[in-house]
Amino acid sequence: MEGRMDARRLYEALDAGRRARGLSWRQLAEQAGVSPSLLSRMGNGLRPDLDGFIALVQWLGAPAEEFMVRPGDTARTEPQPALETQLSLLLRARNDLSDADKDYLLDIVSATMRRIKADRQES
Repeated sequence: MEGRMDARRLYEALDAGRRARGLSWRQLAEQAGVSPSLLSRMGNGLRPDLDGFIALVQWLGAPAEEFMVRPGDTARTEPQPALETQLSLLLRARNDLSDADKDYLLDIVSATMRRIKADRQES
């Protein structure tokens, strides 16, 4: 099976993670263990090498498959986990939040998702 990496999706995820953590691109590079020039090249549409890809995916804490595309795929067709599940995994992995803070945020997410589902059913 042949596939490729979606460098644009990876770069956008890195940018979102960088902004959420209040980091510069240089700080992200340092934390991830890659060169700032790698991130600059990615911003210009180039793909990282395998070692860079692994380091960046590990920094994100995301599965590598999240950034893979199979030939002929125009949209993601595989089922995705529920948003609450994805967010729960992300929050539980944070070590800058107390367990009480994580529970509080998950309660907010759950309440919001219940509201969204109820609004969709009314429509």
